Amino acid sequence: MKLLRYGPDGLEKPGVLDKDGHIRDLSGIISDIDGACLNADQLKKLSDTELSTLPLVDDKTRIGPCIAKVGKLICIGLNYSDHAAETGAAVPTEPIVFMKATSAISGPYDNLVIPRNSTKTDWEVELGVVIGTKAKYVTEDEAMSHVAGYCVVNDVSEREFQIERQGQWTKGKSADTFAPIGPWLVTKDEVSDPQNLSLWLKLNGQTMQDGSTRTMVFGVAHVVSYLSQFMSLHPGDIICTGTPPGVGLGMKPPRFLKQGDIVELGIEGLGTQKQNVDKDL
Repeated sequence: MKLLRYGPDGLEKPGVLDKDGHIRDLSGIISDIDGACLNADQLKKLSDTELSTLPLVDDKTRIGPCIAKVGKLICIGLNYSDHAAETGAAVPTEPIVFMKATSAISGPYDNLVIPRNSTKTDWEVELGVVIGTKAKYVTEDEAMSHVAGYCVVNDVSEREFQIERQGQWTKGKSADTFAPIGPWLVTKDEVSDPQNLSLWLKLNGQTMQDGSTRTMVFGVAHVVSYLSQFMSLHPGDIICTGTPPGVGLGMKPPRFLKQGDIVELGIEGLGTQKQNVDKDL
């Protein structure tokens, strides 16, 4: 299934994409797309629903973030060896973990807003892993049973805030609109191999990133198991699994976002995003 949320910012309703690519309203069945509906029983109930009986939604309706009430937005840094190389960093020997504020979450087609005092706002297309059931101290073999599905994430980053200012990476990752998610939460039954997905990003029509999840240093199962040794993963939590090469920081000379730019990105089978770049005054 391709689950989504539609409607005005803050007033989104749950929906699902039918076989013809049209949005169907799920609000008569569930209250929202959040952790409470991501366990196997609830997902089966949704998958057994005859979508043609559900109300159609205007295709021009705004698409919001595909998951509501996200508890944690956990990111894995430098998880593609070629991305580590372009930034001049060593390939990590275990996952680099940092958090991104959930207030950064926005819809996949909402404006991307450069924050005040920013000089180095950058892009990162990433595979998002959505947790469906609580995971604590799980093995790598058990890890995938706790995954509900996947989504596209743009892990927008302000590199000066992230790298050149004192402290940890979080403040360079957490400005409002710095985490567009969606358009869909694609349930894992539709993704045969999360380690074999192409992902790409374009800036003003020019391809910047063109990679594959095959080149991850640490795969999805490893990352889920690893994180569960240090914190409980709860339904609705999202793990951003890293980005392939082609970010602005790695270019010579570096290239960063400016007002008026258009960012487009996508992952095979998970849909696409498009953001117009604006500036916070």
